[in-house]
Amino acid sequence: QVQLVESGGGSVQAGGSLKLSCAASSYIFTSCRVDWYRQAPGKERELVATINSDYTTIYAASVEGRFTLSEEIGKNILYLQMNSLKTEDTAVYRCEAGCPFGGYCSSEYCRYGGQGTQVTVSS
Repeated sequence: QVQLVESGGGSVQAGGSLKLSCAASSYIFTSCRVDWYRQAPGKERELVATINSDYTTIYAASVEGRFTLSEEIGKNILYLQMNSLKTEDTAVYRCEAGCPFGGYCSSEYCRYGGQGTQVTVSS
């Protein structure tokens, strides 16, 4: 079982920055893929960024060049640095981990998620 806790959300003006954190209960990053999703009211959930177990990263076109994933090794924390924020970035951001069978999953594949953190960008 893996617990994920997001933090770092808040309110910021357009053009500003926020740094979200996804704290994991174990060091999962070499075994699991971790995604950041966001969902705004009335909109579909959007995959924002992914870090794979080999540390390759993928970003949605809507955030490419503005958002950056990084990891604090030894603290089991994945960060999402968000710069040049836009009003359309307003959403609840949630990190999720996908883990194959192994130390963090007793079935074929397990999915874990946090509660989410609100990001509000005003004009």
